[in-house]
Amino acid sequence: MDKRDYYEVLGISKGVSEAEIKKAYRKMALKYHPDKNPGDTKAEEKFKEAAEAYEVLSDPDKKARYDQYGHAGLGGNAGFEGGGMNMDDIFSQFGDIFGGAFSGGSFGGSRGRQHVVRGTNLRVKIKLTLEEIAEGVTKKIKVNKLVNAEGVTYKTCATCNGTGKITRVAQTFLGAMQTQSICTTCQGAGKMIDQKPAGADNQGLKRKEEVIEIEIPAGVEEGMQLNVSGKGNAGPFNGIPGDLIVVIEEQQHEELRRDGENLHYEAFVNFVDAVLGETIEVPTVTGKAKIKIEPGTQSGKMLRLKGKGLPVLQGYGHGDLFVHIHVWTPKKVSKEEKEMLEKLRSSENFKPNPGQNERRFFQKMKNMFQ
Repeated sequence: MDKRDYYEVLGISKGVSEAEIKKAYRKMALKYHPDKNPGDTKAEEKFKEAAEAYEVLSDPDKKARYDQYGHAGLGGNAGFEGGGMNMDDIFSQFGDIFGGAFSGGSFGGSRGRQHVVRGTNLRVKIKLTLEEIAEGVTKKIKVNKLVNAEGVTYKTCATCNGTGKITRVAQTFLGAMQTQSICTTCQGAGKMIDQKPAGADNQGLKRKEEVIEIEIPAGVEEGMQLNVSGKGNAGPFNGIPGDLIVVIEEQQHEELRRDGENLHYEAFVNFVDAVLGETIEVPTVTGKAKIKIEPGTQSGKMLRLKGKGLPVLQGYGHGDLFVHIHVWTPKKVSKEEKEMLEKLRSSENFKPNPGQNERRFFQKMKNMFQ
């Protein structure tokens, strides 16, 4: 099932400010909050959908990729469902947005007291051929990442007594002022490592190689970044995992040159074929195609093969393949060939007589190099 447009989910349009995005999300989240709609699974799904939209649109990098490429720019596993995020994850990341609302409820109160530490993102590069870009491809890559070690036991942080926050009271001329900050001892987790297995660090993490399957949509481009949610480094103290950022590297094709969704091919034909006409074969991204060289074809002519380019990312149809014709002039000829050409030299048909189109072409080329 296709995901809804994130702007539509929050009821906003592109170009709105960060404050307006946050305001729209808070409105939707409060409307469909589980405490306000107990047992309503549809409301819970809308609550998660709004959180997913906000998670993307509130992040400048993810928002930019989404605005340019849509859901494909976030990867096949983007969003909360792909990353396995649940209600705990949503409240740990966005609980501050609800302010004092639902503070006594089962969600807002119990989940809002501790800060869940998020793991760091990982960045990898994937090289793709033009053929893979044309069809879309599934890639399996090995990633050396941090995971939560097995056998780790925890104890309550003595600094914050398990709350994850430090409260300070200062006396001012206005009276007692209370401030709250994340506990620096436990990073807001409210707990510390008690015992850990060999190889684990002080946050209960260890290195492990993992094979991750990534769906690459057709039509991606060089430098494009796909976001695979929840496949980065694990969060300390069983926190939220980071994301895996996949950077696309496009391998240059031996014969075809890419320009967005369109492709270009330089075709060289001999003098005789240009004069008499011929059918030649040209490469496409999915095989071969035959095109007809009309009699009297001039060097510089461009032929268009509609729909033989690359698929349009997040759209419909394909680009085109443009074939640029170059008439090849031989550098060496035999004695017999030279004699035949000498006979043709004086023929009226072989004297240059460019038409209006040819004159415009040569004038254009002249202007380019002036």
